[in-house]
Amino acid sequence: MIPHPERIVIATRESRLALWQAEHVRGLLQGLYPACRVELLGMTTRGDQILDRPLAKVGGKGLFVKELETALFDKSADIAVHSMKDVPMQLAAEFALVAIGPREVPLDAFVSNKYACLEDLPPGAVVGTSSLRREAQLHASHPYLAVTSLRGNLDTRLRKLDEGLYDAIILAAAGLTRLGLGARIRAVLSAEASLPAAGQGALGIEARADRPEVAAWMQPLNDAATAACVRAERAVSRALAGSCEVPLGAYAEFTAGQLRLRGLVATPDGTRIARAERGGPASDPEALGLALVADLRAQGAGEILAALP
Repeated sequence: MIPHPERIVIATRESRLALWQAEHVRGLLQGLYPACRVELLGMTTRGDQILDRPLAKVGGKGLFVKELETALFDKSADIAVHSMKDVPMQLAAEFALVAIGPREVPLDAFVSNKYACLEDLPPGAVVGTSSLRREAQLHASHPYLAVTSLRGNLDTRLRKLDEGLYDAIILAAAGLTRLGLGARIRAVLSAEASLPAAGQGALGIEARADRPEVAAWMQPLNDAATAACVRAERAVSRALAGSCEVPLGAYAEFTAGQLRLRGLVATPDGTRIARAERGGPASDPEALGLALVADLRAQGAGEILAALP
């Protein structure tokens, strides 16, 4: 029997959304372990510092977790809280995902001060996004739009929209909802219109792999259905993209012990897209993910990936 913790330190980025997520986990842990002191260790990551270039050009979303992992490694923190879509597909052997919490709405959101939905945008309208995945799907479905890069935390992106730099922006619906900004969402994009990123909307808890007591403390926060979905999605991304930034979407839904998994790989300009869908038992999500990868390769995913710069 592992004794209850006396103190847990959570490493977190210092953006408003990251702090909300860490505070959310802190509240859950204090409910589980009332005698435990749960503290936050705020950190600024390289991903937060580099705002003048697209994320894909400077090392990808792994830049959001490296400093937090350093805090785990030197034991200045016990756990790190991440948006699962920011977690690299290959974790170093020293670290492990010890819990994946229940998912918020995993879809993308259309935000605009002028227009009610994507279909209302006129030719040449400027749409901002930080994601190659979203960019590719927008180019494919709305080739007449001007899709441009949008960096910064959520508040910065909304400010740039409000300053008139964009006619609309596409964000993850989960972040807006969590920060009480759901009223800014003009439309939630269906998975058919914008297939989400692997892990989108889910929170993950990372710890050192050699600390089984921490994994045991976090186990009550794990949501089995969400974890199965995210594991299937990450298997797709891991097999096709590895640590690279490519236009790739993967989205699983859980119903009565079964998963419905969809995936796509595209060229950034949206001129070529491979899509596939599979169902299977939630008991082996990685196997389902790899089966979907085979289907995507049969649809030309390998050739699309080989042509990427």
